[in-house]
Amino acid sequence: MARLDPHSYADSAQARTRSFDLSARIDFETRTLTARVTLSFEQPSQGTLDLDTRGLTILSSSVPHRLHPAEPILGSRLELTLAPGTKSVTLEYRTAPDASALQWLEPAQTHGGKQPYLFSQCQAIHARSVVPCQDTPSIRQTYTASLDVPKALRAVMAAAPLGRTEQGERAVEKFEMPQPIPPYLLAFAVGDLASRDLSPRARVYSEPGQLDAAAWEFSGVEAMIHAAESLFGPYDWERFDMLVMPPSFPYGGMENPRLTFLTPALLAGDKSQVNVVAHELAHAWTGNLVTNSTAEHFWLNEGFTVFAENRILEMLEGAEVAALHAAIGRQELVDAFKQFEKQPGLTHLRTKLDGIDPDEAFSQVPYQKGYLFLKTLEQAAGRERFDALLKTWLKTHRFKAATTDDFTDLVEKLEPGLLAKVDAKAWLDAPGLPQNSWAPQSSRLAAVRAQLGRMPEQTEGWTPAEWQLWLEATGRPFQHCAELDARYHLTEVKNPEVLVSWLTLAAESGYAAVLPRIDQVVSHFGRMKYLKPLYRALAANPQWLPRARALYEKLHRQYHPIAQQVIGAIVKT
Repeated sequence: MARLDPHSYADSAQARTRSFDLSARIDFETRTLTARVTLSFEQPSQGTLDLDTRGLTILSSSVPHRLHPAEPILGSRLELTLAPGTKSVTLEYRTAPDASALQWLEPAQTHGGKQPYLFSQCQAIHARSVVPCQDTPSIRQTYTASLDVPKALRAVMAAAPLGRTEQGERAVEKFEMPQPIPPYLLAFAVGDLASRDLSPRARVYSEPGQLDAAAWEFSGVEAMIHAAESLFGPYDWERFDMLVMPPSFPYGGMENPRLTFLTPALLAGDKSQVNVVAHELAHAWTGNLVTNSTAEHFWLNEGFTVFAENRILEMLEGAEVAALHAAIGRQELVDAFKQFEKQPGLTHLRTKLDGIDPDEAFSQVPYQKGYLFLKTLEQAAGRERFDALLKTWLKTHRFKAATTDDFTDLVEKLEPGLLAKVDAKAWLDAPGLPQNSWAPQSSRLAAVRAQLGRMPEQTEGWTPAEWQLWLEATGRPFQHCAELDARYHLTEVKNPEVLVSWLTLAAESGYAAVLPRIDQVVSHFGRMKYLKPLYRALAANPQWLPRARALYEKLHRQYHPIAQQVIGAIVKT
């Protein structure tokens, strides 16, 4: 008898959920779901079954139950008692108005401004605030679902749609997820939504006023899918649909299978951020197909996905562009190491997260250090041999959860001595970046690096990626912010990646002229990649800390609950 996951009450000696059937009535007035779920087990079971919940009110249960007091991070353990031979249990419950996985938006917070909007974000451990479950990626589950919504709205789900029926002022939409997923990939949204097909297996959804822009921005998605399949094997999820989210969505994207969620910040009008789409697509193999067993092995999801994303970009846009994106990621890793100077254990790839909220541990370390570890292995083994190893990894653990030991065992079996050659232990179980790390090289990258630390002069033809790299890698404080802004009008730039990189550099350099623009950005975007560096830059300046606190107090209700938790911690330090 042992816990499977430091962030779940799920126990190895207890019944395991095979599938669940969920029906939920969505009430925008009370901001709650009134729901019924039936959990079916892998085999008939008996005894205690512990489920994860957070903020749920249990209305009834088909078996004796006890809801324990809430604990920090984990929430409340729902203890069920199963009679011998129990095949399933049914629970009726209601979610809390402040459920951590759900964001309820007023019409004024949407693009169209006429209808309310609801969306879920269950990663890392927020599914338990929507459905009582074994909320650990080590237990994959299929599901069916029906969502009862206002007739004027449309429900979409990261699952196959089975149809819609309407009665009176309500509509019920049904869905099925036939492939087993970890609970954090449960996802849905409800709002004023329209859609357009981009290819026979790809469609984009958004609010109607953004549909044209979204369809244009993501028109090349089918070519991405073909490129990924040529590298990693068949796409196993049938469809790759995308949903452009409201601005408060806290991430660049979320790889929910069959319906990837994307920030509207990607609609830059120049297709300069399609690498985010490539990243979420790559998750179809690395993360969704093969999943980290717990958050302590998160690099297996994200490091592999950055590696796959970069290979897709290399195939579609060339090695020079791929090298620029790799260099930006490496710079982001340097910044992440600074973030965790007092918690060096969180810069390991294999982490120990007992008592640590995975949202608080979230950073670019598993993404970029994981990517560089894999590139270093690839460099040592040779691309052909490493590609063969990667395909074996994906095949061996297809639709399964895996640990770091599973990966190192496979590497040692297929490529004896490779781990020792790159000093894998330093990568996995030590802080920082080992000296033997692979580093990107290209002529365009060298041209940017040659101008670091001084006013850039040779910028003709620079893409947003080159500007972002220069801004991210330039030392702080930069003494020529006013001249730089006057020459290149960076405060007025529309590309959000370049804009936030510039505003962060300017704020960290004490250039007060950008403060009104920072106010605009943190008011408009809820993406944590933008919020965190800007709030940190403000909070680090004693003169601007009151401004940061006042902004957060004014704006926090429009941020997602996850972003509230993270940004709140920054401004209160």
